[in-house]
Amino acid sequence: MAVTCFGCLTCLSCCNLLIMCLKIQRLNGSYVLENGDTPQSICTHVLEQSTFRKFIFYPEILARSEVDLNVLYSLQVLEINICVNGQMEEVCLNSEPVFDEGDEYDLEGGHDVGIGETQSKQVPPQPTVGLEFDSFDEAYDFYNVYGKEQGFGIRVSNSWFRSKRKERYRAKLSCSSAGFKKKSEANNPRPETRTGCPAMIVIKLVDSQRWRIVELELQHNHQVSPQIKRFYKSHKKMIIAAKNAQPQPNPVTEVHTIKLYRTPVMDVGCNGCSTLSETEGLNPIDHSKHLQLREGDAHAVYNYFCRMKLTNPNFYYLMDLDDDGRLRNVFWADARSRAAYGYFCDTVAIDTTCLANKYELPLISFVGVNHHGQSVLLGCGFLGIESVDCYVWMLRAWLKCMLGRPPQVFITDQCKPLQIAVSEVIPEARHCYCLSYIMQRVPEKLGGLKGYEAIKRHLQKSIYDSLKIAEFETSWAEMIKRHELGNNKWLHTLYEDRQNWVPVYLKDTFFAGMIPIRENESLPAFFDGYVHKHTSFKEFVDKYDLALHRKRMKEVVADLESRTSSFELKTRCNFEVQLCKVYTKDIFKRFQLEVEGMYSCFNTRQVNVNGPIITYIVKERVGVEGNEKEVRCYEVLYETTQVDIRCICSLFNYKGYLCRHALNVLNYNGVEVIPSRYILPRWSKDFKRRYLLHQGSSNIDVYDPAYWRNHLYNLALPFAEEGAQSEEHYKTTLQALEELLNKFHLVEDTLNVT
Repeated sequence: MAVTCFGCLTCLSCCNLLIMCLKIQRLNGSYVLENGDTPQSICTHVLEQSTFRKFIFYPEILARSEVDLNVLYSLQVLEINICVNGQMEEVCLNSEPVFDEGDEYDLEGGHDVGIGETQSKQVPPQPTVGLEFDSFDEAYDFYNVYGKEQGFGIRVSNSWFRSKRKERYRAKLSCSSAGFKKKSEANNPRPETRTGCPAMIVIKLVDSQRWRIVELELQHNHQVSPQIKRFYKSHKKMIIAAKNAQPQPNPVTEVHTIKLYRTPVMDVGCNGCSTLSETEGLNPIDHSKHLQLREGDAHAVYNYFCRMKLTNPNFYYLMDLDDDGRLRNVFWADARSRAAYGYFCDTVAIDTTCLANKYELPLISFVGVNHHGQSVLLGCGFLGIESVDCYVWMLRAWLKCMLGRPPQVFITDQCKPLQIAVSEVIPEARHCYCLSYIMQRVPEKLGGLKGYEAIKRHLQKSIYDSLKIAEFETSWAEMIKRHELGNNKWLHTLYEDRQNWVPVYLKDTFFAGMIPIRENESLPAFFDGYVHKHTSFKEFVDKYDLALHRKRMKEVVADLESRTSSFELKTRCNFEVQLCKVYTKDIFKRFQLEVEGMYSCFNTRQVNVNGPIITYIVKERVGVEGNEKEVRCYEVLYETTQVDIRCICSLFNYKGYLCRHALNVLNYNGVEVIPSRYILPRWSKDFKRRYLLHQGSSNIDVYDPAYWRNHLYNLALPFAEEGAQSEEHYKTTLQALEELLNKFHLVEDTLNVT
């Protein structure tokens, strides 16, 4: 079998391996290394290394490489003759595409061409801003060929000339349906065929030699499809030009061959390699195990990553390719996500809503909670298939991006492969299941049962109203017996995993508000409203920046309001006065509800004394169905010497602030100030300013310059974030940095004099 790769995003594994690892440069028509060796000589060394087992594409390395990126595109075709069981592979670097009868290869977007079929044309690249051409005609032909492949014609809608020399220096190439025809006064005018289509590219002459795409719009306002057999004038020019062209002799193709040995057994590592047994290596390719890309998706994702890497040096992304060069998994995180994890790494949830709901976009998101209680993105990924190997690769890529620092709590859905992957990659984290996901599946799993509404109410009561484990066990058993659910496999599985999702079993775990503890609470998906069932990769990339910008602006507004606004006090309680100066506005409002809730508590009484530990019972009237209320009793432990307090409702661990029952007991004992241990810094207004992103530890050499650099870099990120919020902040930050540099220069001058 032979595989031909086009240099597109889905089939670049081998080209990138050669470019990045061997650092190939092209000299006089041949490919040599920077040190003068040939690829053949370097492969002799590669063959001796047992670690050369799989092609993996790391664009972050490519982005830092000194090799000219044009070399990547000069390697237009890389043909690999694949054998197994340690047989020889031939890798041929050809200057032009070569296709043989019986070749099997993949085009961008995952469309397969079966064995025995012949393909003689190369899919043209998608227009992108910055793409350059040697002449105007070359740019026109490029867009014309692209239009023919997409199913639309083109025309020159505008041209700009220099008046003296009548030299064209700018042009707009539009879809043939752009604009509208002038109204005709004829008796039988031709019908209007144009639609005012906005699709176009604008090209500009740069350096008086090359034409560059400076603007583009790829979306049409009419149906476009290569299957529509419509003839356009611009395509007719291509046919005439082809007929007039003189037949060319068969080109002599310059072939540079590298022979590599490769075994089908692969290692598992943090670079994303998965284990492949010898038997699996002989099986046919499973096309369902890589990302199913539509036309244009690959270019959109790749162009976005390249643009972000150029404009955002701390942007991080990894791509995982299978053995046949198909894109299997993708992970990325921008600078803000990486910085946010430094602040809010205590509790992280992995959002798999798109996978659970069978969306076309296999998106997963790593989500945390910021100091306002808002969801904050900590990384994203596209998952090829819900398998253990893919999840392991994704988690390792994310953990590597976050400098190997695992979260304390990791929340996921009940996906079995994901559970296995978490236990393998992040074993030290407390792994819990998201209660919201489970409750969302109740209608699907139980909706067809007789007495569904009664079952749902009983299930909710067992989950949310149980204060003790014994209460949950009793209530659950009663539900199963009363509704005859003993044979329900889903409920049986939930019960077996109850310690990972039922709140009463998770009272000693800090969740920062990321799990619901009441029926009316829910956590929307991070990209809710931006992704639907049929969202494509390309469409998501276009919306991604918008979603993050809006989320970021929401945080900026909350920061500003928390620092400048005065909070309205609703009681005369000292606790409210104390924390209005500390908490952010949103967190203070949530805490304020607990202060107000103190007035619904009554009959606080002491029931037991064990040395310094006193047990209290606090009664509260709580709303139930309709307007009815019932009285519930809450047990609160109070330690008098250290002023430690704990309520059986465990709101402090769930949400991060004290509950009304604990506040009531403190007030009962004459405590007017909440102890500092119960005021978490992560909710404070100036948390980012005073939090050190990189905490030193005993095993770190604090005199190591590498440590200094990393530590200073992490500390500088908050200043960069603040400085980018406005022009005034930017100027202030820039001035402060210049003053700091001047101080460094003065110190150096002083040292040189002495």
